[in-house]
Amino acid sequence: MRSALRLVFVYIPDILKSVVFITKELRILQRKLANKFPNAEASLFGDSVRLEGEMGDWDEIVSCGKLAAKAGFKGVINDIKLKGFTPPPMRTPKLRDGALEGAAPDVLIIGGGVVGCSIARELSRWKLKILLVDKEDDLAMHASSRNDGMIHPGIASHIGTLRGEMNVRGNAMYDQICKDLSIPFERWSSAILYNSKVLGFGARFYLGARQIAFGIPGKHLNRKRLEEAEPNLTEEAIGGFDYPTTGFLSPYKLTVALGENAIENGAEISLNTVVTGMELQGGNIAVVHTNRGTVRPRAVVNAAGCFSDIVSDMAGDRFFSIHPRKGECCILDKDVGNLLQRSMGIIGLAAATSATKGGGVMRTIDGNVLVGPDAYEHPLREDFSTHAENLDAVMAKHLPLIKGFNRSQVIAYFAGVRAATYEEEFIIEGSSRVHNLVHAAGIQSPGLASAPAIAQEIVKITLSRLGGKIVPNEKFNPVRQASPVLAKLSFDEKQKLIKQNPEYGVVVCRCEAISKGEIRDSIRSKVPATSLDAVKRRTRPGMGRCQGGFCSPLVAKILEEEGISSVTKKGAGSELFLGGLNSKEASNDG
Repeated sequence: MRSALRLVFVYIPDILKSVVFITKELRILQRKLANKFPNAEASLFGDSVRLEGEMGDWDEIVSCGKLAAKAGFKGVINDIKLKGFTPPPMRTPKLRDGALEGAAPDVLIIGGGVVGCSIARELSRWKLKILLVDKEDDLAMHASSRNDGMIHPGIASHIGTLRGEMNVRGNAMYDQICKDLSIPFERWSSAILYNSKVLGFGARFYLGARQIAFGIPGKHLNRKRLEEAEPNLTEEAIGGFDYPTTGFLSPYKLTVALGENAIENGAEISLNTVVTGMELQGGNIAVVHTNRGTVRPRAVVNAAGCFSDIVSDMAGDRFFSIHPRKGECCILDKDVGNLLQRSMGIIGLAAATSATKGGGVMRTIDGNVLVGPDAYEHPLREDFSTHAENLDAVMAKHLPLIKGFNRSQVIAYFAGVRAATYEEEFIIEGSSRVHNLVHAAGIQSPGLASAPAIAQEIVKITLSRLGGKIVPNEKFNPVRQASPVLAKLSFDEKQKLIKQNPEYGVVVCRCEAISKGEIRDSIRSKVPATSLDAVKRRTRPGMGRCQGGFCSPLVAKILEEEGISSVTKKGAGSELFLGGLNSKEASNDG
């Protein structure tokens, strides 16, 4: 009787209020769309709003989604089609085998970026069978290897956002994580500069509010103090705000190290593995189909980056859409790395409401200088091409920040794609429809800085969804067994190592002083490097001034010696040779 009365007087009125609110908000949105985007239609899709129609401009489609995001629904599903455009299919591995057939992990993690690998490592603190899958032939192949490597302090996030909270929490965890994983990490600070007193006055209050809200240490620098800190800074900057907790590391080395440590603690990683479908039973994912066999997990973590909305749809939990945001960067030679000490960019009037930080210049952990990125909406999820007009704009905007920078110092370019939702917010939650599904989705910048904190939250949710008694892994060891890095060793330490293994004394990459022994270590590691780019991400041959012109054949020969029958640049489809190599072709004189 009491339950029935509670249903009549509590739950039913709440449900009716919710229905009335949703209906009202939908009608308001429909009127706004009719005025601004007459080709778009809005309807309810569960507790999200779905947009349909056809438009001739991608930026207009994105703007329509952002308008809908302000209406207060759980998420925006943007199904508006771009006229004359057919999205290309997701790139998938050619590999087809039964290596995973019958696998029954406690937790299946979809996605081998920094977030997925952080989750795998954090889950390995518990006695669980953990399987991480990624469709590429290596970890960190998408956004996790295509960013600036900055551990942001959190000042760029809006107050009250999950992005801001995760950023600040994650930032504070990196000293210990990098120590445990033997990953080089420095806190060199970052500065937001201004070039007018009006901007400086506004920024002082605006950024100050964020400092207080998030607990971020920072200080104001007038022109004199700026010159003392950065003698080569452009005279255009008359002041700035400095944030000392900003960190710098190699994002791809970090991701691989997280994956390796997860494996050392009992997790499994299956690369070249794409999820092709799912089957549900009783409100749970019962079966996950892959190109390598059928998996039957107890729980699934969606950390699929730009494909996280597609994974969500496979599981019958579609409530958001990803709109890919692309950015392009330039890399300058190490010769100019000493011209600045931190990351810097000039603030603009649009920064207060922008979803991006605007780019700038920064010294990387490896001594190069990174310039950019720009940011623009883009319908392709896997397009990493660079364009002359974009790079020209990036260089024209940011190179003048430092006296001594010029275009002749550019040695490489790259592009990355961020997985942004229309709400511009992280999705860190258990599914409301599928009990054993957990989302780590919409993780765009500052996803790298936030990854450790995101992993902690996802693990809490996952353990609660698994239920039952789950005991700690008493053998968990956070310290990764890292290979030696000759550049970090003293002369005596190098001599001792070379005596033990002469291959550490054979220099393969002259630009970066990388030895044959280090390259072999990367190929024999827990997450083996099986392509030129994979070796490059771990040990840096090919990242110097000549961009692999000297060392690429030598690295290829070592890969072949280690049993890689078909040497590729970046996995299947990028084969480098029609036949095998011989020692003459891959010698220093060949």
